Amino acid sequence: MHEVWTISECHQGRVKDVSYELLARGRSLADTLKVRLGTVVIGSNINTDDVKQLAYQGADILYLADDPSLSSFVCGRYAALLLKLISEKKPQIIIAAATTSGRTLMPYVAVKAHTGLTADCTELAIEEGTNNLLQTRPAIGGNIMATIKTPGHRPQMATVRPRSTKPLAAQHDRPFVVEEVPVAPRSEKSSIEVLGLRGLEGQSGSIEEADIVIAGGKGLKKRDNFVLIERLAKAFGGEVGASRDAVDRGWVSYPHQVGLSGKTISPRLYLAAGISGAIQHLAGIKTAKCIVAINNDEQANILGLADFAIIGDLFQVLPEIEKRLEQRRKA
Repeated sequence: MHEVWTISECHQGRVKDVSYELLARGRSLADTLKVRLGTVVIGSNINTDDVKQLAYQGADILYLADDPSLSSFVCGRYAALLLKLISEKKPQIIIAAATTSGRTLMPYVAVKAHTGLTADCTELAIEEGTNNLLQTRPAIGGNIMATIKTPGHRPQMATVRPRSTKPLAAQHDRPFVVEEVPVAPRSEKSSIEVLGLRGLEGQSGSIEEADIVIAGGKGLKKRDNFVLIERLAKAFGGEVGASRDAVDRGWVSYPHQVGLSGKTISPRLYLAAGISGAIQHLAGIKTAKCIVAINNDEQANILGLADFAIIGDLFQVLPEIEKRLEQRRKA
């Protein structure tokens, strides 16, 4: 029977948290189809306990490609390995996270495999009677939800929004199989060579994976005022986010941009200051656990989505929040 696969992401030998979220999605699909759930793990010096944890949290079979040449993500090399595996094993469904690497790898593989891909899905299900994958995602600026099928081609492929589902509870007695995937030596020098990795300016990590995101918009009026957002993010131990307006004005770089045209996020806390709430921005934050909006406009769109709304001058509110955090820390 043709398996359901997830793509597990690794960074510096450790499996990323989003990989466990994907297993929850994949487990549901595989159980409906009554097939095995496999996960493809590509990286270098991959942590053995993490591999076991993937099995404990849903995977029946792990396809492990562990080689020094895979230490950094290079789309062409990762894709070649995955395409060979697809040709041999013929999975019927493959899902990956809608992260930077997932959004790069999956379209490339889909084209080479002559199949379709639905990006940034929020829901996945199996169509009764056909076993087609029902792939649901926001469309037209988030105004409607579109459900897409790939009835004529296999594998069916989709990327899924990070933090859109909870990982399964670990079951340490689950049986599983690890199949090592042979990694062919490089036959020729790649046109891409990774020389090193450098963190994004102003970020200790990705806003997609952050538990707390503090974001600012055009209500901050100028770049010099964006330091209020940066200071508060540091006080919370979170990451800096921004609206498209703030990015377009050059106050902060694109990796901080929140929304459909930037990053879709689902933190425990999202605090937005001076952001009115365009439809594209709201679609990128609506799975956040708690949304706090600070705005002096009582009619701002974001207030309708916020769990807590502070109507007031952000230049007074943000320093006050920072001051109270500091007082609490010293208490």
